[in-house]
Amino acid sequence: MILKFFEKLSNSYLELNDEEDFNIIIDVNESPNTKIFRAHSIVLKYRSLYFHNELSNINSVENNVKTVNLNMFLPNNLKSLSISLENLDNLFIFNLMLIACELLFEELTECLEAFLIIDR
Repeated sequence: MILKFFEKLSNSYLELNDEEDFNIIIDVNESPNTKIFRAHSIVLKYRSLYFHNELSNINSVENNVKTVNLNMFLPNNLKSLSISLENLDNLFIFNLMLIACELLFEELTECLEAFLIIDR
C-alpha cells in the first residue's frame, strides 16, 4: 500500500503562486547530524495544527524566513514519507505514526494507523 497522502498535499502546492511562501527552514537533529528541510508555511499551517501554532510564535529571521527546530526527530523518519510502507517494519511505521500524531498531521496519522491495522 502506498499512501495517497501526497495526492491531497500536491493539490495544496498547486495553489501556491509565490516563491515567497517557501519560507520555512526545518532543522532536524543536533550538530553535527543536522538535516535541513525547506517548506512552505502556508502548506504546513493548513496541514498541521502543530505547525500552525508553532509558526505563529516564531519571528522571521531575514527575507521572511522562519526556522523551526525539531531536534527530537530523525531525518530518516521525515524522508520516509515518500516511500512505500511495504519495505518498513512495523515498529518504524508505528514510530512514524507517533511523530505524525505529535506534529498533528491528522490525515497522515490516520493513514499510518489504518495501514498497521488493515495491511499488517
